[in-house]
Amino acid sequence: MAWWGKALGGAFGFMIGGPLGALMGIAFGHSFDRGMTGLGAGEVGADQERTQAAFFTATFSVMGYIAKVDGKVTRDEIDLAEAVMDRLGLSAEMRSSAKKLFSEGKASDFPIDEVMEQFRRETHRRTTLIQMFLEIQLQAAYADGVMHPAEKEALIGICEHLGIPAAQLDRLEEMLRAGFGRSDYDPATARTSLKDAYRLLGVNDSVSDAELKKSYRRLMSQHHPDKLVAKGLPEQMIQDATEKTQQIKAAYDLVRKTRNS
Repeated sequence: MAWWGKALGGAFGFMIGGPLGALMGIAFGHSFDRGMTGLGAGEVGADQERTQAAFFTATFSVMGYIAKVDGKVTRDEIDLAEAVMDRLGLSAEMRSSAKKLFSEGKASDFPIDEVMEQFRRETHRRTTLIQMFLEIQLQAAYADGVMHPAEKEALIGICEHLGIPAAQLDRLEEMLRAGFGRSDYDPATARTSLKDAYRLLGVNDSVSDAELKKSYRRLMSQHHPDKLVAKGLPEQMIQDATEKTQQIKAAYDLVRKTRNS
């Protein structure tokens, strides 16, 4: 991951200011928030490495925030954070930085509003990238099997900052309940019920074949690993996107097989 190499080497060509820069400074041991105090919100660069760094930083710090927002951090929530790190294949150094970000997110004075506003700018409001971020935060909220009202309220607030309609959050939550993106998913052994397949695809069982295909293609496009990396998803998060496309395809194949039988 090129931006990680720059972080360690000190070649900060994509320096990030604001709260994300401060968090990166804590996580990676460098002062990322220096040198950009006069930069306006509209002047944020389009550098992919910068977007990747912002995504990584926001993802793990906000996971910590979601874990703590209901008043306590459970063992399940910590395990979920570590499971995400496992799926990403993080090196020891990157894993250490991710844990630091998670801990910073748990702080009582974590600036969630400012972090989300900057994250939206740094990702250039790319909807597919923002949706991937939200999916991970939903997984964090459901790590202990239930969503606390405080977690739901926090997610709604995050969606407002990111420009995501409440209805989209509800759809993603329904997909998650159907098993979408769960950390223990194994495409070789997974079994999905027909009901969950429809829920995962975001449609009901009365939908037409044409609408079913449209929803399938939209979800596959939104989670296509190469497209997401091109938009700024850190390369090491590609496995998560790949597993989700496998789930989407498996659900679609099950529904099509059932309809054609």
